[in-house]
Amino acid sequence: MTSAQVDKEYGGDGTAGGPAGGSAPEEGYERGLGSRQVQMIAIGGAIGVGLFMGAGANIAKAGPSIILMYALAGVVIFFIMRALGELLLYRPVSGSFAEYAREFLGPFFGFATGWTYWLMWVVTGMAELTAAAIYIHFWFPQIPQWVSALVFLVVLFGVNLISVKIFGEVEFWFSMIKVTAIIGMIVIGLGVLTLGFSDAGDTAAASNLWAHDGIFPNGIGSSLMTLQGVMFAYLAVELVGVTAGESENPEKTLPKAINTLPWRIIVFYVGALTVILAVVKWTEFSAGTSPFVHAFETMGIPLAAGIVNFVVLTAALSSCNSGMYSTGRMLRDLAANSEAPKLFGKLNSRKTPAFGITVSVALMGIGVVLNYIVPEKAFGYVTSVATAAGIWTWMMILISHIRYRRGVRAGLLPASSFPAPGGSAFSWVAVGFLALVTCLIAYDKDARVSLYVGAVWAVGLVIGWQLLKRRTPRSAERAAPEYASAE
Repeated sequence: MTSAQVDKEYGGDGTAGGPAGGSAPEEGYERGLGSRQVQMIAIGGAIGVGLFMGAGANIAKAGPSIILMYALAGVVIFFIMRALGELLLYRPVSGSFAEYAREFLGPFFGFATGWTYWLMWVVTGMAELTAAAIYIHFWFPQIPQWVSALVFLVVLFGVNLISVKIFGEVEFWFSMIKVTAIIGMIVIGLGVLTLGFSDAGDTAAASNLWAHDGIFPNGIGSSLMTLQGVMFAYLAVELVGVTAGESENPEKTLPKAINTLPWRIIVFYVGALTVILAVVKWTEFSAGTSPFVHAFETMGIPLAAGIVNFVVLTAALSSCNSGMYSTGRMLRDLAANSEAPKLFGKLNSRKTPAFGITVSVALMGIGVVLNYIVPEKAFGYVTSVATAAGIWTWMMILISHIRYRRGVRAGLLPASSFPAPGGSAFSWVAVGFLALVTCLIAYDKDARVSLYVGAVWAVGLVIGWQLLKRRTPRSAERAAPEYASAE
């Protein structure tokens, strides 16, 4: 949807036709995602490799306080999602955050947000494909990793190319496996704690949460340094915003998906980690090992490693599947605003942005090759780059929300039917928190590389924007609206 179309649809000052509960303008997509699929995509977005694998390193750094770090970050994520929810019900479009950045901050920020979110998912897809191949290697060591990665790449590519309904169904079952697995782990862990069965014996007790050098065994500073890894675990919760243009009934499904986020965080992150750290003391966990696998092995659960390996494989494929979906939509939004080649804006006969998906998948495939020739630390570098890109996206959501609220208070914009609690106050709190996480990334010598990459990426975006303005001056004509600075 172009800026001109936005003006035409909503009125030149943004006050007419901008529905807070009305239908989004037609974008050509098939509205093939039902409530069941959107709900499970939202649930699955909160569960990924960052939890199943990344939590091990975070536990080793922070001890039991990692539970508090996930809870703290979860509160901020909820603020971000409620801000996004208010914007989505003001104007539900598939371009989502890029569209809102374009409307409330100006065309450059829409351009930068769309391309940065695209980069985040391409980079994440590279990491997830390689991870999935490694997980298959656990069962079939005779199969070369590149073969597994290629098979997954082709299959998921086909799923995304066929139709959004197929994508939604595949993502539904991926998410169902993850949800069922975590609930099963929690139930088993509670059984161990209350009934005393399993090989964990008397060592499994709630006192493990504070008995071994306290809740902050390595100091509060060390716990805070885990926030960058914790935030990576929450990447993709905002994916529900990208589905807005293809949801059957966004006015009902999106608020429901967002409002269930708190209990998902409580159960899947806070709950699961609390149970695991009560069953097994925190000193037994280390980086590079899934805390879930280790906990099951300690409890003596048969086939524990294989079960969790299957779940982690599912999480990796789910993330890659979502990445392919979102990259195609973001490229189409950029093309609709003359910020990417027009080919990216075309839909195939099944109403999917086939060309954009194809280019993104090709780049993900290059990532599989690169992961063979770079050191083992490359995986950590890739995830830190994805986190930095995710922080930019969340920042744009929050700042767009703050400016949208100014427009509403000034009487220049219609109120959304799904207002965020506290207006823009909690969005300011979330902005401050993300700024803190960025400072922590800069302080960490290993994660700092993501800021270097970010600086190079920013320079590239500025150069790209200047070239774009020369080729298509109209794409840069639309400035941020007057109400952006209204008090």
